[in-house]
Amino acid sequence: MAAIAVQYPLTIFYDGSCVLCATEMTALKKLDRDGKLELVDCARPDFDDRAFPVNRAALMSRIHARDADGRWLSGVEVLQVAYLAAGLHFAARVWGCRLLRPLWEILYPHIAQNRQMLSRLGLARLLQWCIPKPMGPSPCDGHCRSR
Repeated sequence: MAAIAVQYPLTIFYDGSCVLCATEMTALKKLDRDGKLELVDCARPDFDDRAFPVNRAALMSRIHARDADGRWLSGVEVLQVAYLAAGLHFAARVWGCRLLRPLWEILYPHIAQNRQMLSRLGLARLLQWCIPKPMGPSPCDGHCRSR
């Protein structure tokens, strides 16, 4: 796995209007026992992109993240470090595998572009089933809210 050096907390900018995106981010946040992930729903009407070098359209087109040092990541890189932060080391290795990474880089833009349709087809439910549930109390008590 290619290591991506990030400083936590990692602020993840995602499309909360997408069931697939919201399901994945909520599941990861529930597993985030160390408070490494902060979620920002870019679909919210009150979201203001003026403080960021990436505009709302770009943030809505694919997942982005900013680490504590101000470094920006997007796409597959975000998924790799988010899964790692949530303690899902195997999944992080899959996202970061140097042999699979070219495939993920090809597939991810198509998934991002068609995420609403994939949500309607049930991919969010499959993802929810695949991501493990936290053991015991979670930092997110089922009422995760995005800024």
